Amino acid sequence: MLRKFGFFTRMTGAVLTGLTVATLLLPLSAQAADPPIKAPAVAEAPAASAQAAPAAASVPHNAAATWRDARGGIAGVTTVRGTETGVLISAQGNTWRAIRNGLITPYGGALLLTVAGLILLFYKKSGTIKLHTPKTGRSMERFTLNERRAHWLVAISFVCLALSGIILLFGKHIFLWLLGHDLFSWLGWLSKNLHIAAGFIFVFGVAILFKIFWRDNLWDKSDAEWIRKGGGLATKEHVPSRRFNFGEKVWFWLGLSFFGLIMIVSGLVLTFPNLFDTRAAMQYAEIVHAISACLVIAMSLGHIYMGTVGMEGAFDAMKTGKVDEAWAKEHHEIWYQEELAKRNGGGS
Repeated sequence: MLRKFGFFTRMTGAVLTGLTVATLLLPLSAQAADPPIKAPAVAEAPAASAQAAPAAASVPHNAAATWRDARGGIAGVTTVRGTETGVLISAQGNTWRAIRNGLITPYGGALLLTVAGLILLFYKKSGTIKLHTPKTGRSMERFTLNERRAHWLVAISFVCLALSGIILLFGKHIFLWLLGHDLFSWLGWLSKNLHIAAGFIFVFGVAILFKIFWRDNLWDKSDAEWIRKGGGLATKEHVPSRRFNFGEKVWFWLGLSFFGLIMIVSGLVLTFPNLFDTRAAMQYAEIVHAISACLVIAMSLGHIYMGTVGMEGAFDAMKTGKVDEAWAKEHHEIWYQEELAKRNGGGS
């Protein structure tokens, strides 16, 4: 009995051992039966980026082709619909930044400092231009109340635009080191919003001022003599003129009307960017706006100087609207004679 049981035990162990060995050898035999897997052939590197994109995209976490296309301005696909929404990187932005920071900022700043320095030197050398004859004590109206209101509306809004624009263009070079990043960020935010608000007032004021004064700024034969004598500043000669001399007309047509219109149009582009197709439109508008602003501010320094401390009695014209008859005869003699004729009912 024991012999039979021992035989049965040995046979069972042999079967189990055989099954275990077969289980372990089965995968190896199956692998040996299958044909060997060949490594993929390495294809030649394509020359074009468009051909390299599919191969690079198959490699996990490799977006080199995607960023190469983005830097090249190739549009992709986004869920947002609109012009240039598929363009991730605007390549011309580097050109705009180089022009703004490398040309407009240094040369525009040099222009403003140069003009301001020349005016200061002229004032220290010549001082205020005095009247050559004593005041008569009799005044005459040079500007009406509405004319002065229109002028001050443009003047105040222009000063706000000039100061806020200088901060936006030159602020990081002037105030950043002094105020620090936190305070300067608030100054920049205030300047931007002041610039936008003052811009709309400036547009309204320029339209009114142009409607009031454009006739008085038309060319007159007396302007030729004013040009020949340099306004009397160089020759010290008396130069008769009408209500506005040639220098004031240049400021009106070139500074206020021409460059003013350019700044208004380019400023509207910057204020309402969604009305235009591309980011390049805003970049071009910003360049034109900045260049025009620097030129107009430089011209305005001379206008402001002559209208305040540069000439005796000039500020009274915009402060009270009246000037002394001696001032009117010396600086605008033709206009003075015309006003006397109106006062005397057409007589001399």
